Amino acid sequence: MTVKTFLILALGGFLLTSTFTSATEKAPAVTKEAERALSAANVIQEIMNTPESIPKELLERAHAIAVIPNVVKAAVGVGGSHGKGLVVARTSNKTWGTPAFVDISGGSFGLQLGVSVTDLIFVFTRENGLKGLFEDKLELGGSAGATAGPVGRTAEAGTNLTFDSPIYAYSRSKGLFAGLALKGTVMSIDDSANHNVYGSHVTGRDILLKGNIPASSQVKPFLAALRREAPKLSAAATSH
Repeated sequence: MTVKTFLILALGGFLLTSTFTSATEKAPAVTKEAERALSAANVIQEIMNTPESIPKELLERAHAIAVIPNVVKAAVGVGGSHGKGLVVARTSNKTWGTPAFVDISGGSFGLQLGVSVTDLIFVFTRENGLKGLFEDKLELGGSAGATAGPVGRTAEAGTNLTFDSPIYAYSRSKGLFAGLALKGTVMSIDDSANHNVYGSHVTGRDILLKGNIPASSQVKPFLAALRREAPKLSAAATSH
């Protein structure tokens, strides 16, 4: 190898390494909030593509939906669970608004299938269903009145639905999807995450009540998934 050839190869290697290093340094880091939103989007997409899913009639009546992916597992009948997710409410024009970050914690989950919880979904059927979040915390298994949601995408699955419950709860674990009975579980606004995503001055109350906070790029995958599966509020729901 001649000196000239060696110098050309060395220079090429240096330029390639510099370019790679520069690109790596400029690549934005994926935040934990963005990962949480993406996990929630995956939960929505996967669950809605299974036969044993949330009835269409219920989704059409939803005034708000919360998705808590990857809840820390707890044995059946044993308390102590915690998870972080997102909640989004309908706006005044009945479309989905900007998601806010929330977390849940509390006692044991009573599971119809007798398996550990991994993903949770809550469907709120009343316009003021999130009111408890703004007061302090929403007691899902207490005064809020959450009940195990019906399962099935077909029309027959929703025939006997009266939508009496303000909140319907669901769980998915190891591929199994079912309604969920709650006990001693509360949902709270995660303003630490909201500050990280929307700014230090923005709270969950601002996001969910004022309706003038634009959705961050970090939460858009979750919002897009939800808009595909529950695109609008039905006429029946608005008169309910």
